[in-house]
Amino acid sequence: MGSNDTPYEKPEHTISIRKPFAIGRREVTFAEWDQCADIGACRVRPEDHGWGRGDRPVINVSWEDAKLFVAWLSQKTAQKYRLPSEAEWEYAARAGTRTPFWWGRDIGGGHAQCEGCGSPIKQQVVPAGSFRPNGFGLYDTSGNAAEWVEDCWNDSYRNAPKDASPWTSGDCRLRVLRGGNFLSRASDVRSSARFRYDVDVRYYANGFRVVRELP
Repeated sequence: MGSNDTPYEKPEHTISIRKPFAIGRREVTFAEWDQCADIGACRVRPEDHGWGRGDRPVINVSWEDAKLFVAWLSQKTAQKYRLPSEAEWEYAARAGTRTPFWWGRDIGGGHAQCEGCGSPIKQQVVPAGSFRPNGFGLYDTSGNAAEWVEDCWNDSYRNAPKDASPWTSGDCRLRVLRGGNFLSRASDVRSSARFRYDVDVRYYANGFRVVRELP
């Protein structure tokens, strides 16, 4: 986990994932979010900037909003849904690879929705699953919408958990975002790239995917 490319990603370290988990193949979409909003469990119906709703990833949602969605989904399905930990997210995004991107060392073209990624549609989210999935069958772990995870923000991985549990100490008014977004440069959609944002702020490039706990 991590890399030696930037201070925020240091030190590169090994983690142990002791318990299996299921993670969404796609980012949560507007169609899924709107079901939650329709019954009032999700308090906002976020703007789509005129790009369309449906199967596009939901954006303009805060970390606090995402937590309401997973609580609703857990109640609706009688399953335990939650945000991934940062370690779970990176494990899933890498899909067994050690290169900067799951598809290789270079950004290339046609792998992701980001600035300089060679997508024919510029500077907006595109429907979930528009690009081929990684080795675990997951779509859009690089670019499109940045994805909230559970962890509080820390400036490096010094003293981070050695397992897949979320890091719940540090600056918890800021939470981690992974994967970069449609406006990100190539360096910011690497599997190790990490960001942070205020828990209660909604931004038009931020979304999330969910984890379901397994027995």
